[in-house]
Amino acid sequence: MIFGYNDMTGEAASYKAAVRKAAMAVLKLENVRRKAEVSVTVCGDAYIRDLNRDYRGKDKPTDVLSFPASEALDALDPDNGALLLGDIVISLDTARRQAEEYGNTVEREISFLVVHGMLHLLGFDHEISEDEERIMFTEQKKIIKELYNE
Repeated sequence: MIFGYNDMTGEAASYKAAVRKAAMAVLKLENVRRKAEVSVTVCGDAYIRDLNRDYRGKDKPTDVLSFPASEALDALDPDNGALLLGDIVISLDTARRQAEEYGNTVEREISFLVVHGMLHLLGFDHEISEDEERIMFTEQKKIIKELYNE
């Protein structure tokens, strides 16, 4: 996997390995056999709020946003042939709040958000229907279970 990591907060460098591990787990458990490329940015609520407003019409912070490189999962990097999955943006502020709310570590919450974002990049979408939500959330649970040996 070709992996980009951008810590806009200056506080998330320690999560890089967990983010990479979560992304790799999704690729493995979703049987993505081709080399893939993904970029993850960790930011604050103000930045993700702007993105959420500009791209989704929701003027509020959110936990994670995904920006697929291609709807058909067919974008390839011409230099290395990697499948271009796209970008994931995670709010560290929101991840911290959710970790406290759910009784998780921040690392675990960020890993969960990476799994969620990666599934979106692979074409899963829980907002389409109840069936699609069930399918995506089942996949999330399977991957988190594998990641944390639950």
